[in-house]
Amino acid sequence: MRHGAFDNILGEHPHGHLYEHKHMITDKQINMNGVFLYMMLHHLVILTQKREMKIPIFILNTVNKTCVQTLEGHAQNVSCASFHPELPIIITGSEDGTVRIWHSSTYRLESTLNYGMERVWCVASLRGSNNVALGYDEGSIIVKLGREEPAMSMDANGKIIWAKHSEVQQANLKAMGDAEIKDGERLPLAVKDMGSCEIYPQTIQHNPNGRFVVVCGDGEYIIYTAMALRNKSFGSYIIYCVPSVFPPRYAIRESNSVVKIFKNFKEKKSFKPDFGAESIYGGFLLGVRSVNGLAFYDWDNTELIRRIEIQPKHIFWSDSGELVCIATEESFFILKYLSEKVLAAQETHEGVTEDGIEDAFEVLGEIQEIVKTGLWVGDCFIYTSSVNRLNYYVGGEIVTIAHLDRTMYLLGYIPKDNRLYLGDKELNIVSYSLLVSVLEYQTAVMRRDFSMADKVLPTIPKEQRTRVAHFLEKQGFKQQALTVSTDPEHRFELALQLGELKIAYQLAMEAESEQKWKQLAELAISKCQFGLAQECLHHAQDYGGLLLLATASGNASMVNKLAEGAERDGKNNVAFMSYFLQGKLDACLELLIRTGRLPEAAFLARTYLPSQVSRVVKLWRENLSKVNQKAAESLADPTEYENLFPGLKEAFVVEEWVNNTQADLWPARQYPLVTPNEERNVMEEAKGFQPSRSATQQELDEKPDSPTPVIMASHTANKEEKSLLELEVDLDNLELEDIDTTDINLDEDILDD
Repeated sequence: MRHGAFDNILGEHPHGHLYEHKHMITDKQINMNGVFLYMMLHHLVILTQKREMKIPIFILNTVNKTCVQTLEGHAQNVSCASFHPELPIIITGSEDGTVRIWHSSTYRLESTLNYGMERVWCVASLRGSNNVALGYDEGSIIVKLGREEPAMSMDANGKIIWAKHSEVQQANLKAMGDAEIKDGERLPLAVKDMGSCEIYPQTIQHNPNGRFVVVCGDGEYIIYTAMALRNKSFGSYIIYCVPSVFPPRYAIRESNSVVKIFKNFKEKKSFKPDFGAESIYGGFLLGVRSVNGLAFYDWDNTELIRRIEIQPKHIFWSDSGELVCIATEESFFILKYLSEKVLAAQETHEGVTEDGIEDAFEVLGEIQEIVKTGLWVGDCFIYTSSVNRLNYYVGGEIVTIAHLDRTMYLLGYIPKDNRLYLGDKELNIVSYSLLVSVLEYQTAVMRRDFSMADKVLPTIPKEQRTRVAHFLEKQGFKQQALTVSTDPEHRFELALQLGELKIAYQLAMEAESEQKWKQLAELAISKCQFGLAQECLHHAQDYGGLLLLATASGNASMVNKLAEGAERDGKNNVAFMSYFLQGKLDACLELLIRTGRLPEAAFLARTYLPSQVSRVVKLWRENLSKVNQKAAESLADPTEYENLFPGLKEAFVVEEWVNNTQADLWPARQYPLVTPNEERNVMEEAKGFQPSRSATQQELDEKPDSPTPVIMASHTANKEEKSLLELEVDLDNLELEDIDTTDINLDEDILDD
């Protein structure tokens, strides 16, 4: 094909033919291998792709067909070209391996991309996104062009301005009236067209009082009136910034080494930062980023305030100018600007170095989160993070307001509505509730203005006060947190931390929680309130704790009551220990018998109560015979096998002597004077004691030592050997596997104790 024909989509005949000429149609035809159409205003733009190193662009209307521009720069044949559907750029690819990006209005070459993947053959754009796909000989690659963040801004009164391509539109939140607003839902705003902008807007920003709005793009800036979009000022720029202070001033980075400051739309100062200016940031101080870090300058005299070794991505100043957030690629820092120390240093020149005033800033915190957008409300920093969370930071605490389902950008906060407004790249506006009373209270606390905090507190709803109490606790104001909190669990924890026994006792009574009684008992013991501790342990049914408290305090009556109560409630281990500590061995023995712990009872009797051994063995035989008769018969009763229990008669004497000499309990203060049991020899101590004759002793005394008094010693020895032999045979024939030991457990709740 030697020329291009533009056909009527609905008809059969072409509307015209395209010929290459700078101004008019001539007889010279175009050698094309592609045509791309783009609608611009009321004209149809045609981008023709040629097998040459330049691309003609035609604008077609009903009157003429004119070639308005030829894009030149590729070293070899142009293989592909495309208009971007969202951005004002033309993308061309060539066999020279480069991709060139041209401005679609000025036709200026903006950038050249070369990824070293040989020839470029195709380029494709995704509508609604800034992503562009490039196809090469050796593969493909996806790049992101421009910025994802939409060009939109909101003033303090709720007027929102945004740019949709080159068209500027406005919406007013007041126009919604009393319509119900739900968190996270798109707001039904009435949109008003304000007209077209002379440049393609990349950013839009209101000045602090909302009277003006600045539009930046295409290397230029234009300041409009916010009401009617009238041009107030304009100029060329590299980076433009608006401070958040009055009087209204702004700065531009004219080059990599020159920064100019304007006031009332007139240039007031121009200075060259020491290490150049890669970027500038507005706020209470003018921030300049360079390869050496971040430097803050005074707006009035451009004096260096402080240089910090950090590479910021965003800088956010609070309205008061006392706090600043410096956001980097990995985290953000909260700093406090100490203006009084700065003024003192400027007057005395003390503490001033080549990096500025050393005490100009105080670091309040570092948070490992990436900030996308942010703003200050009082002393609270509200931000959206890289993981799509809406948070705010105050006093070292991070509170999550909402989890966002997509990337959102903060627009502003309106205190009278108690709502926070955000927008997305599709220009949808959503809102989230955030009580201004909570923010004001937290701000007052951070400023240590508790009188103001007390005035604001009644305006905070009760359901929000626990959150405020947690904030107070983290700031170290636990007493105030105890007063503010409405959560019983939180109040109980605070009462324990503050040692408020009365409040904790009242909350424990209301909760009726065993765990709370135990916690309160520990606190009461630490405060030497043993009466309260005893009551708490009783409420908690903590018999182990009661035993420890009773023995540690030497309270015998408490130990006695504990033994009775524990036995009554089935806490047999504690009951046994309580009886044993009091020396009530008979009670210990009876407890073992009642709980079926007959083997333990027999050994206890053999050790401490030899007069009861025979009775216990009989009970043991009866119980064991139900399981294994042979094993039951193998148990030896002292009354039947006296020869197997040497020293039994002496044990009776010692038992009676111990009962007579230790009838009363000794006070705890005499513990150092008492000889430990392991060092005593009661057999020696009981020598010379004349016992009374008990029934067991009489039974043993009345029983003859041998069947006939005239039996020879050897015969007696043979009988003893025979008895031992029979007992050994019985034990050998005993099958231990037949013995059921499941009921040999003194305390069924032993594991629970």
